[in-house]
Amino acid sequence: MNADGSHLEGQWTRVCTRMRGEIGEAAFRSWLKPMAVHGAESGMVRLAAPTRFMRDWVLDHYADRLRAFWGDENPEIRTIDVVVQQSRTPSVLKESSVPESPAAGRAEAGAARALNQMQADDGISVPLDPRFTFDRFVIGKPNEFAYAAAQRVAETKNVAFNPLFLYGGVGLGKTHLMHAIAAHIRDNDPNRRVVYLSAEKFMYRFIRALREQRAVDFKEHFRSVDVLMIDDVQFIGGKESTQEEFFHTFNALVDQGRQIVVSADKSPSDLEGMEERLKSRLGCGLVADIHATTYELRLGILESKAEHLGIQVPQKVSEFLAHKITSNVRELEGALNRVIAHSQLVGRDISVESTQEVLHDLLRANNRRITIEEIQKKVAEHFNIKMADMHSARRARAVARPRQVAMYLSKQLTSRSLPEIGRKFGGRDHTTVMHAVRKVDELCDGDAGFAEDVELLRRMLGG
Repeated sequence: MNADGSHLEGQWTRVCTRMRGEIGEAAFRSWLKPMAVHGAESGMVRLAAPTRFMRDWVLDHYADRLRAFWGDENPEIRTIDVVVQQSRTPSVLKESSVPESPAAGRAEAGAARALNQMQADDGISVPLDPRFTFDRFVIGKPNEFAYAAAQRVAETKNVAFNPLFLYGGVGLGKTHLMHAIAAHIRDNDPNRRVVYLSAEKFMYRFIRALREQRAVDFKEHFRSVDVLMIDDVQFIGGKESTQEEFFHTFNALVDQGRQIVVSADKSPSDLEGMEERLKSRLGCGLVADIHATTYELRLGILESKAEHLGIQVPQKVSEFLAHKITSNVRELEGALNRVIAHSQLVGRDISVESTQEVLHDLLRANNRRITIEEIQKKVAEHFNIKMADMHSARRARAVARPRQVAMYLSKQLTSRSLPEIGRKFGGRDHTTVMHAVRKVDELCDGDAGFAEDVELLRRMLGG
């Protein structure tokens, strides 16, 4: 390669280093490592990918970040393009360019296997994350029931419950279990056709099929699978046409004895904007809740991750993080990644003191973090209404008043903006939240009993 080409290779190496740090080892090796620099002209860098599927995925998911990072390297670069080039094997990075993690070989093999399986599924599925397997899922009391149910579905063709419905908060392990089920079935029974995708992707594919007058093909694709896995099904709340199609797909697969696995952030009965018949269908199998993590489970997760990375993390540091980062597993693992990266980059031992310095922003946020969902749940319990009433359109005073109190406390106890708070209450406008805040203030001034209720709730929530 000529001098200009060598210069581009150097830029690509540095861009890849930054991308690896941002998207993680597994995703990097699956999508960016197999690519090569193809050339540059008129402010555009062209990369080569070995398959069309890989090209489309990179353009959809990473083009903006690649363009931003390459712009830092060379301000003249304004566009990233990816072409398919099967005629040669791209030598993207020399192995010494970006150090591998201890699990790099396993991750690469798993990612390649997942990629091949996805292509075999005609591009319907999304890629599996090779890190998300059963043996890497740390089990504790909050998730042991969901884990056992997921494992049963993965290991048995004809389970007694269909669908399996997994639900829980953000970052508690729903997606991990979904990927683990799909990976186990594909590894042990490759003849079974497994399709895994988010409810959002399901909706987009349905809309595109209607637009392109290919609805029949869409139905045949989804109703001929052996295992259908839909992540974050709450996304189709309020989307009537998509719910209709999903309902009929659901019925067709169940009637044929095919397995369905669904995940959401709430139980079927609490899903907003979902038709009653679909709620009933989603809840007719086995519903498994993944609860918030305990201290013991968080400690186990940290120790497992450190062991997998081959990094010695002092016990006191793990205990400190397990006590302080309580929101979800994703944030907990992210905190550990930051601590380890800082230690490796600056050559400083990992200690509680260095951990506090590196995570000062995260620790400050967790010291005072109350979520809107927690406020809604506590207020609903106090006033003896359903959690679903916090998001409903009902205007009866017995429902509207507690909802206003929850909005008021959300404004007082969280850093969320008024529009963000409104969205958490069934997609209401920010002016509705402003009215609720004013109304609760007025009632507190004029009704001592009501004011005591609000103050009690504030103290219960730690405010």
